[in-house]
Amino acid sequence: MPNETLSINSFNRAIIHIDGDAFFASCEQSRDPALKGKPVITGRERGIAASLSYEAKARGVRRGMRIFEIKKICPEAIILPSDYETYSLLSKRFFEIVRRYTSEVEEYSIDECFADITGLRRPLRMSYPKIAEKIKQDLDRELGFTFSVGLGPNKTIAKIGSKWKKPSGLTVIPGYQIHEFLAQKETEDVWGIGPQTGAYLKNERINTALEFAHKDEEWVRRKFTKPTIETWQELNGKFILPLDVTGRTTYTSVQKVRTFTPPSNDRDFIFSQLAKNIENACIKLRRYNLRARNATFFLKLQSFRYAGMEIQFSRPTAIPSEIINVVEKYFDQIFDQSLSYRATGIAFFKLEEDVTKQLDLFCEVLRAKGLKKLYHSIDEINDKFGKHTVHLGVSSLANSALQHEKERGDAPLRKTLQIKGENKRQRIGIPMFIGAVT
Repeated sequence: MPNETLSINSFNRAIIHIDGDAFFASCEQSRDPALKGKPVITGRERGIAASLSYEAKARGVRRGMRIFEIKKICPEAIILPSDYETYSLLSKRFFEIVRRYTSEVEEYSIDECFADITGLRRPLRMSYPKIAEKIKQDLDRELGFTFSVGLGPNKTIAKIGSKWKKPSGLTVIPGYQIHEFLAQKETEDVWGIGPQTGAYLKNERINTALEFAHKDEEWVRRKFTKPTIETWQELNGKFILPLDVTGRTTYTSVQKVRTFTPPSNDRDFIFSQLAKNIENACIKLRRYNLRARNATFFLKLQSFRYAGMEIQFSRPTAIPSEIINVVEKYFDQIFDQSLSYRATGIAFFKLEEDVTKQLDLFCEVLRAKGLKKLYHSIDEINDKFGKHTVHLGVSSLANSALQHEKERGDAPLRKTLQIKGENKRQRIGIPMFIGAVT
C-alpha cells in the first residue's frame, strides 16, 4: 500500500507508468478463467514462446524458447495461438480506464502507458499515491488480471517503480527517495540506457544507476549524446521527457514480415507471400499519407539465414502494383529453388509526405494520382468488408493459403467463434470471452 503520509510537495510532477503483467498470456487467462494459475504460453503459430504467464516462468520457460523445448521442461504447458485482435481490444480498454482519471496518457505500447496526474489531487480528492492505487484497482478488477504501477517525478523514475515489484506491484518513488532506489538498480536495467551504453559505463566502473546519477554534468555531456543526457537528468529527479499524448502521426520507416509453415521452395507461393507483405505495407503508407523512395525486400531461409536486396524507385510511391513490378525484376536474383524459405519481408524507408506535384511531360504524375485514388477506394472497401477483401491477383496464393499448417495452424479463439453479424474477415470490436469480466 502506498504511504499516505507523504508530503504534498514530494512530487513537482506526478507521473505514473502502468505495465500489464504478462499481458498476452494474462489476456488469455482473463478470457478463460479455467486457465488461471496454469502455465499459459502464447505463440504457437510461431513455434516459439511469445508471451508466458508467471506460472510458466516459474517452471523455467523463457520468452523465445521453442515449443519442443517448452514441452520437455513443462509438459503441462498450455500453448495457444496468439490472438492479437483480442489483445488489442483489451489494450484499448486498459487505456480507456486510465483516461477516466486523466486525459494526459501516452500509449507507449500495447501493454503499457504513462499518465500525468499532476494537479489532480484536489479535483479527485485523493493523494497522488491514492490515485495510482485506485487506477490499479480498477484495471485489476475490470480486466481480470494484474498490472504493475510506478509513481515518480518523471517517466524514467516511474518506469523504475513499475518494474520494482512485479507482478501486481505499486511502488511510489518521491523525489527525496530516488537515491534509495537507484542504489539498488544496475545501469543497464534503466529505461533509456541500452546495452552498449551500459557496457561503456561498466568500463568506467559505474555499475549502479546512482553512481551514474552522481557523475557531474560536464562529464556526462562530454561522453554522451542527448538521449543518455536526458536519462541522467531524469535520474536526478528533473522532468525532461514529455508525454506523447497525441500518438504516432507518422513513420520514418515501415516494415511488414510474414512467416509461414511448412517451409516452401515454391517460387510462385513465396513471391505471393512477398506481394501480400508489400500490399500490407502500402496500406500503412497510405494511412499516414506517406510514400517511399527506397525499399529492402528479403527472404528468410529455413536455416534462419536471410537473402535480400535494396532497391530505389524512379519516384516516391505507395502504389503496391508499381512496387511489386519493380521487386519482381530482382526477385530471382536472390531466390534459389533448391532452398526452403519460411518468411518474406519488405521494409520501406526514405519516406516523405505524399503531396501532389506539378504535371510532368509524360503525365506520370497524373497517372499516379489516378492510382492513388483507386487504392484509396480499395482501402475503403477493405475497411468496410474486411482486410484483403480486394487484393492484387499476385497475392491470391498467400491470401487463400493458411499461414501455418498442422498444429501451428490452429486459429485463435476469437477467429473461430463469431458473434451474430460477423464474418470471417470482419468482426465487431469486442473480445470473445468464455468467462465473465465485470
